[in-house]
Amino acid sequence: MIDPHHYFGTERRQSENEHRRLLIIVMSLNVREQSKQTDALDGWSNAIRSNYASTGASSLSLPRLRTGKHSSNRKVKRLSVKMTERYDCHYCKESLFGKKYVLREENPYCVKCYESLYSNTCEECKKPIGCNTRDLSYKDRHWHEECFMCFQCKRSLVDKPFSTKDEKLLCTECYSNEYSSKCHECKKTIMPGSRKMEHKGNSWHETCFTCQRCQQPIGTKSFIPKDNSNFCVPCYEKQFAMQCVHCKKPITTGGVTYRDQPWHKDCFLCTSCKQQLSGQRFTSRDDFAYCLNCFCNLYAKKCASCTTPISGLGGSKYISFEERQWHNDCFNCKKCAVSLVGRGFLTERDDILCPECGKDI
Repeated sequence: MIDPHHYFGTERRQSENEHRRLLIIVMSLNVREQSKQTDALDGWSNAIRSNYASTGASSLSLPRLRTGKHSSNRKVKRLSVKMTERYDCHYCKESLFGKKYVLREENPYCVKCYESLYSNTCEECKKPIGCNTRDLSYKDRHWHEECFMCFQCKRSLVDKPFSTKDEKLLCTECYSNEYSSKCHECKKTIMPGSRKMEHKGNSWHETCFTCQRCQQPIGTKSFIPKDNSNFCVPCYEKQFAMQCVHCKKPITTGGVTYRDQPWHKDCFLCTSCKQQLSGQRFTSRDDFAYCLNCFCNLYAKKCASCTTPISGLGGSKYISFEERQWHNDCFNCKKCAVSLVGRGFLTERDDILCPECGKDI
C-alpha cells in the first residue's frame, strides 16, 4: 500500500520546486515589461495558492514585484533569488535596464552618452560614427564604412588595398594611372606595393631589370651600366673589362692608366715603399714607379746648402755648378744671404759669395 503522507509530501515538494522555478523566471523579466505583466503575475500567484491549497498546504507567502504603477509600500520579500541592483549610465545616471549600452574602462554608458562623448567623426561626411556602424581608421583618421571610398572613382575601399596622395584615399588603379612610375623597359605602370628597381631617375619592374647580355634579373646584385644598358658584373667583365697589367684580373671600376697600360688602383704601388700611387705625384726610373719621397731618397742629388734632395720634378728649378747643386731658394751668399740666382758670384772653398762680400778675398 502507498503511504498517503509519503505520496502527498513527494507531490507537494515537486509542485513547490516547479512553482519556485516559475517565480525565478517571472522575477528575471525585464523591469520595463513588468508594469505590463503585473496583472498576469497576480493571476499566476492566485493559481499557485489554489494549487497549494488542493495539496493540503496551510499557506504560501509569495513575493510581489515592484513597478512604477504600484505603490512604493510594496516590498519584495527574499526568496532563493536576489533582486538585481540598479545598473545606470555612468554619465547621465539613467537606468540601463532594457537598453543597449557600451562598456568603456569597465563603466557602462547609454548609447546616446557614449556617442556624444567618445564617437569619432567621419573624415568624409563629418558626422559622428555611431556604435551601430563600423568605424574604419587609417593613421588616426576615421570613416563610416559607406564613406570609405576612392576619392577619384568613388568605389568602396573596404577590405581592399589603397594608397594616399595629399591625404586623399585612392584605389590602386586610380593611383597608378595618376601617379605611379612607368617601367623603363616595358613602359607599363609599376603598381603601388609592387617591388621596383631605380637607377639614375629611371624605374623598372623587378622582372624587367635584367642583364643585357645574359637576360637574368639583376635584383639587388651589383651591376655596371654601359651605353644605356645594364650588365651584371660577370657578363661585363667577359665582354668589356680590361685586365690589370699587374694581377691579370678584370678592371671593373677605379682603374689607372700608366704608359697606356691598365692597372687596378690597389695594384699601382710605389716600387720601394708599396704605398698606393693613385691620386698623388710620382715618377719613374727604369720603368719602375716611385713615390716622390722614395725617388728623392734613392736617386735625387742633395742640395749643397740644406742637404735635402733636389727632385727637379714639376718644373722646379735648381742651380748646378761644378758637380754641386742647390735649390733656387738655397743659392745665396754665405755672408749676406742675398740671392745669387741670375747674378755673378765667387767661390771660397765650399762657400759661394756675392761680388761685394768677395772683395776681401
